[in-house]
Amino acid sequence: MSRVLVSACLLGEACRYDGQSKETDRVQAWAEAKVKEGGTLVAVCPEELGGLDTPRPPAQLIGGDGAAVLRGAAQVETETDNVTGAFVAGAIRAANRGSGAKEAVLKARSPSCGCGEVWQDGAVSPGDGVFAALLKSRGVSVRSDEDLP
Repeated sequence: MSRVLVSACLLGEACRYDGQSKETDRVQAWAEAKVKEGGTLVAVCPEELGGLDTPRPPAQLIGGDGAAVLRGAAQVETETDNVTGAFVAGAIRAANRGSGAKEAVLKARSPSCGCGEVWQDGAVSPGDGVFAALLKSRGVSVRSDEDLP
């Protein structure tokens, strides 16, 4: 049985920074098919697992993407606070919850979960969020909800 990490907001949990979820018909259809195939979905919100409240101020990557944050070369900030420690701790906790997963479907452009492009330095830029970068470094195949069939 395969384990698949999924951004909790995509599965209907109201855990996004704005207190909303991002469930869509496409994600729901994919999730149902995955479960029918014998997969186990592991819903995680790295930001909540890092101790951040919901709702919370929006955050963005400053000075680099999630891989740079993990190397200590970039930060995650809101308008008023540096939340880098919470993002890194949450990414580690989320990855540990999904131990053994070989696949992840994550929310596009999120500073935690974005894969391929993220909010960085005030604009959408190429790169990965902190959680996505950590998963990739551990050999997990990561894709965005927007890349689902």
